[in-house]
Amino acid sequence: MNPKNLYLKITKDYRYLMRHKSKKEIIFYIFLSTFSLTAFLIFTYIVRTDSLRSLDFDLTVRLQDEIPIVFDDFFSVLSIIGRFEFTFTLLLLLLALNRKIIGALATIFFFGSAHIIEIIGKTTLNQPGPPNMFLRTHFTDFPGLYVHTQASYPSGHSLRIIFLFFLVVYLVLTSKKLPNLGKIGAIFLSLIFTVLMLLSRVSLGEHWTTDVIGGSLLGAAAAAASFLFL
Repeated sequence: MNPKNLYLKITKDYRYLMRHKSKKEIIFYIFLSTFSLTAFLIFTYIVRTDSLRSLDFDLTVRLQDEIPIVFDDFFSVLSIIGRFEFTFTLLLLLLALNRKIIGALATIFFFGSAHIIEIIGKTTLNQPGPPNMFLRTHFTDFPGLYVHTQASYPSGHSLRIIFLFFLVVYLVLTSKKLPNLGKIGAIFLSLIFTVLMLLSRVSLGEHWTTDVIGGSLLGAAAAAASFLFL
């Protein structure tokens, strides 16, 4: 596609967007994004005070006691799937179904911006992750699977999976081709997968619960912002 055709396509998508987005929808998405981002900032401040450190420790111990180690292999596979390269590929596939260039560009922008905030958070907050005695990740020889650093907050896996979950829900609910039963099934399966992914972060000892909450709030904020352009 040459630059002229690309410009015409983006202009056409923008006009379509303006015709089909109601003011209530726009206000709702702005509110949801702003609320999630504000909640993330407030929660980040609370985490920075270290007032939740003992709660993090207790929750990790309790969760690892309750979840048998036989599930560690499965959760470790989820850890691989949750890496940036795999989730970004899935994101591109989902956006290809939407077929709106302006929506795709905006979604990729917000997805990338959330990761920049994640990096800033890990650099400035520098919350130490769970000690190695909690680490139960397998397949550590998988290239790029796991890099254990002192910076733990917020969780990048949680950010990505929540972003994708909200995106799937949005695309499913706005789809005119899927029957209602198919929509329910798709959302249910996505929800189960998302819950298991978030659970794996703590069960494998890769993140504290506060890391997961912070990453989830950040992912929700970025996803809601992208809905304005889809």
